[in-house]
Amino acid sequence: MKSLVIAAFAALGLTLVPFAASAQDKAPSDILNVSYDIARELYAQINPAFQAQWKKETGQAIEVKQSHGGSSKQARSILEGLPADLVTFNQVTDVQVLADKGLVRPDWQQAFPNQASPYYSLPAFLVRKGNPKGIKNWDDLVRSDVKVVFPNPKTSGNARYTYLAAYAFALEKFGNDQNKAKEFVRQLLANVPVFDTGGRGATTTFVERETGDVLITFEAEVNGIQREFGKEKFDIVVPPVSLLAEFPVAVVDKVADKRGSRKVATAYLNYLYSDEAQDILAKNYNRVSNTKVAEKYKGQFPPVRLYTVQLFGGWGNIQKVHFSEGGILDQVFEKR
Repeated sequence: MKSLVIAAFAALGLTLVPFAASAQDKAPSDILNVSYDIARELYAQINPAFQAQWKKETGQAIEVKQSHGGSSKQARSILEGLPADLVTFNQVTDVQVLADKGLVRPDWQQAFPNQASPYYSLPAFLVRKGNPKGIKNWDDLVRSDVKVVFPNPKTSGNARYTYLAAYAFALEKFGNDQNKAKEFVRQLLANVPVFDTGGRGATTTFVERETGDVLITFEAEVNGIQREFGKEKFDIVVPPVSLLAEFPVAVVDKVADKRGSRKVATAYLNYLYSDEAQDILAKNYNRVSNTKVAEKYKGQFPPVRLYTVQLFGGWGNIQKVHFSEGGILDQVFEKR
């Protein structure tokens, strides 16, 4: 029977070939993680640990490539063709824009635990040694004698958290008076001498160029800077109130399915929730939901009351009211 089938194909001028393997059966030897600006050192520690586990479980050696930049800028790069297998961003809207364009599944926040956020942080302050300007809370940042450094909220998720944390503080301070809150953030933006596109650029401006009195960035970053450059140069100020900053992750389905990388990309993101990865994250001053790991590192995290984006009606409303063209951010930028 087999010979008859072969003969029939030959008579029709066709060649009988084995059934082609699906894309997922031809797993690539590398994946690309497109991430936010200040996560370079963090993932430089996570990647080898994941690679070792993947090799142990599958026998396959996998290279994890990284791309870093302002979170919103990174999302635009993916829309323009950057072939990310997965993203580890610092703002929900930067993943959602990929979902809205069909690159990421619509229910991406249900694909992984904690609304697809394996760790979290908050905006905190880094000041010169001795805190010469006496900066303790958000209202110190709008004083005329204080120069503030943080990246551009138009390109950086990091900076958008700073903007929202300041706005939330002002709403509470002024009894939910929107006009006074807008004026508060206008004054804050007016005190910024230069807007870098991402968090790492702002760090360079503050640390290496010695510009400004205070750097606002994620708590993990301020601790990392102090650890690298020494406690004799900088002090850390965690304000009594701040904003919960989630770090959403997702497989970029359109790319992963095309490259056959879905299995390893999914495994990589699941690994971020493992005890091993959570320990690496916490060691680098990111706050984690893993209770065992959180207990181990609780001494390095001061208590802080956190606003959430629900104060503003969620990310969808924030995007519409604050960050859309002509929104509140544009309005206060023009008047600063």
